[in-house]
Amino acid sequence: MNHVQHTGSWVRRLRGDEGSAAIEAAIILPSLIMFLCLAIAGGRIVTSGAKIDAAAEDAAREASIHRTAAAAHSAAQAAAAESLSDQGLACATTGVLINVSGLRVPVGQVGTVTVTVTCTVRLSDLLLPGAPGTRTLTSTATSVVDQYRQRGEE
Repeated sequence: MNHVQHTGSWVRRLRGDEGSAAIEAAIILPSLIMFLCLAIAGGRIVTSGAKIDAAAEDAAREASIHRTAAAAHSAAQAAAAESLSDQGLACATTGVLINVSGLRVPVGQVGTVTVTVTCTVRLSDLLLPGAPGTRTLTSTATSVVDQYRQRGEE
């Protein structure tokens, strides 16, 4: 009788679910890794967007302190390029649009300078090396021109 009980427990042990944990891990692990990679990629894209925001703010601030539109244009271009470079963001193409109409308002009135920075980033730089495609990130910032500061002639 004892011999039969001993054999029955051995059969139950063979039919147990000890191997199912490995199968569950093999099914779930790839999806968890993919989710983690997507989360990291999303974070890198958001971080790059913040870097573009900072570049636009720097360019707008720099343009607003100049007295002429020509000086504001060149200062904003240089500030955007320097900000992107300092932050380690390599753009495949970069565009800087500057609206300096605020420099033309009469002294004593409030004017603004608006700068839009566009950066096309390769996905291989953001995600994994060899990833195809690009992502274009755009940010616009506005800076107030000192209303009592003398403006230059064009």
